[in-house]
Amino acid sequence: MNADEKTIALFTTRVRQLILEYNKIKNENDRLRAMIDERDSALEKMEGQLAQVRNDYESLKMARMVEITNGDLESAQKKISKLIRDVNKCITLVSER
Repeated sequence: MNADEKTIALFTTRVRQLILEYNKIKNENDRLRAMIDERDSALEKMEGQLAQVRNDYESLKMARMVEITNGDLESAQKKISKLIRDVNKCITLVSER
């Protein structure tokens, strides 16, 4: 084998190595892209669920506001009045010192 044949054999070997490395990297790239696609799909699904939950929450808040009756309103007013009396007592106690 002369020098030219050795050079050609070495060149051929290096090209094969490059092709193998290229295929390996290409396969890994394909695998990573598939993982990204799966995660994007899962993210879209979760965003849809989040939007639905937010919508449900807003509906429940609205329903609760509509559900308030006079009894609930009177009860809330009584609680607020009691709290105001308690605060006034505290202010009186503090100002006496």
